[in-house]
Amino acid sequence: MNSPAVTNERLKISAVILAGGRARRMGGTDKGLALLNGRPLIAWVLERIAPQVDELFISANRNLDQYRLFGHPVLPDASPDFQGPLAGMLRAMAEAAHPLILSVPCDTPFLPDDLAGRLTDALEESGADIAIPVADGQVHRAVCLCRRTLLPGLENFLGQGGRRVGEWQAQLNRVEVAFSDAQAFLNLNTREELDASAENPDAR
Repeated sequence: MNSPAVTNERLKISAVILAGGRARRMGGTDKGLALLNGRPLIAWVLERIAPQVDELFISANRNLDQYRLFGHPVLPDASPDFQGPLAGMLRAMAEAAHPLILSVPCDTPFLPDDLAGRLTDALEESGADIAIPVADGQVHRAVCLCRRTLLPGLENFLGQGGRRVGEWQAQLNRVEVAFSDAQAFLNLNTREELDASAENPDAR
C-alpha cells in the first residue's frame, strides 16, 4: 500500500491592498491615488506586493474605475458606511481563492520584498491564526497575514460594532515577526509626510 505523497508546497496567498478609507488626515484625498514622486501610492505598494502573492485585490470605496486600471479586482466594502480596514479585509476573505490573506495599507510604499514569505513561515511554524510584523518596537497591525478561516469570527466582530484592528487581533492566536528595517513600514498619512518622502533622496 502506497503512502500518501508528502508535499512541501507553501500555502498560497491572496493579498488585499486597503484603499477604502476616508483619508481624513490627507484632507479627504483618495490616499491610494495620491502621488509620490509622480506615481500613485498604490502603484508603489502593488510593485512590492504583487510578486510575493498568488492573487491580489484592491479594497476601495471611491474612484473604482481608476483603481481598476491597475489590473486587479476592486472590492468595495459590503457596507456603505466606511467601517474601516477590517471591512476591506472581510470582503477580501469572502472573495479569496487561497487559504492565507495578506493585508497591507495603500500608504506603505516601501514594504519589504520578503514580507509575505517571512510572515507565512512564522504563521506555519507557530500554528498561529495571524502573523503581524514588528519593527523598532512598533507593531504594524494594519500589515498582517491571517488564515481565511477567520472570516466568520471577523464578520461577527464587525456585526457587533467592532472596528479597531488591534482589538480584533487581540482576540486571536497571533505571532509577531521582527523586521530590522523600520522605514520599510513607513506609512504616509498626511500630505506633509507624503511631501517629505518625495523630497527624501533615499525614498525607495
